[in-house]
Amino acid sequence: MKLSVLTLVRHRRDHLVNLMRSLEAQQQRPDELVIAWMQSTRECDLPETSFPVQHVMVEGDALPLARARNAAVEAASFEALVFLDVDCIASPGLIKRYHEALQTKAALYIGEVHYLPADAVRYRGDHDSKNGHDGGDMDLERLTQLGERHPARPALSPHEMRHEADHGQLWGLSFALMRTDHWRAGGMDEGYVGYGGEETDYAWRLAAAEIPLYWLGGALAWHQHHPLHAPPYPHLEAIVANARRFHARWGHWCMDYWLGQFRDAGVIDWSPEADDIKVLRAPTEQEIDDARLPSSARYC
Repeated sequence: MKLSVLTLVRHRRDHLVNLMRSLEAQQQRPDELVIAWMQSTRECDLPETSFPVQHVMVEGDALPLARARNAAVEAASFEALVFLDVDCIASPGLIKRYHEALQTKAALYIGEVHYLPADAVRYRGDHDSKNGHDGGDMDLERLTQLGERHPARPALSPHEMRHEADHGQLWGLSFALMRTDHWRAGGMDEGYVGYGGEETDYAWRLAAAEIPLYWLGGALAWHQHHPLHAPPYPHLEAIVANARRFHARWGHWCMDYWLGQFRDAGVIDWSPEADDIKVLRAPTEQEIDDARLPSSARYC
């Protein structure tokens, strides 16, 4: 059984380079990488790999995340699929572990993700001016020491496969499934545009299609740092629109945590029992600036 890795990119070249180099350093390399570009042109001078790389261009000024994921699945050459966020660095055993699990049982698998602080990635060896990184191996010991598990996620032993009854635990940084299961669930709903909601909707589609969910130990990825906002004001419009779409389909709200932050800030009128979200005002530039978290924040 051959395996395709799928990733989405918008203006994350350095993170993509680290992801590609981590895939090249796998105990079992993927059989291909599919990059869905959510920008007008693809980046040049990417690392050479021993596996083929496909490039898919996905139009849309707003983040077309659902459409890009479906486009990547359509372009993939193989049935076994691993979705890795461009911010991820794959630990050496990640692909092998996902491959073994999918061979054992067709299901939805979520690997562990540990969050890195800013400026965590180091390479050993001579400087590689072409790719902007040191030409040696990535310092995995440093990533292991600095990576932090999100407190809301379980700690897993390296060989553990733990059933999860709540498909709402899915998050899109690192997961794997078979292409047939992706389409049996209807794929991702491309009516979700911009940040937020499409992954939770996808999770409930997979649950409705009776595709079981498992946490998978040993499929560890490290999440590379990027700036964060709490509340996530830059995505307010998309979060509200996508939350409304989710509620109309499933009869309850997703992204409750963010909606609660917006409500507490006086930006929206909403409660978990409400039938709609009323936008009261736009955040001010000062509020947006104040909401930017310090570089020490790994997640929110």
